Amino acid sequence: MPFWDLQGQLGVDLDSFLLRQSMAQPYRKAGTCHAFEREWIECGHGLGQTRARRECNIEYEDFMECMHRTKL
Repeated sequence: MPFWDLQGQLGVDLDSFLLRQSMAQPYRKAGTCHAFEREWIECGHGLGQTRARRECNIEYEDFMECMHRTKL
């Protein structure tokens, strides 16, 4: 964690897309795909990147379907 929020002070938004559903939401309501994102993060937490891609593929696909709204 940085000592000061340089991106916030400069008004630059470079990496907030990485935390799309986990960010603070307006009116304190969770995002639509928040549950899918949480499942994916919990599945991959503590695993290596290669192993997480292999074992958490189902959770990742569910999250991407929700984000891109392919099956709605």
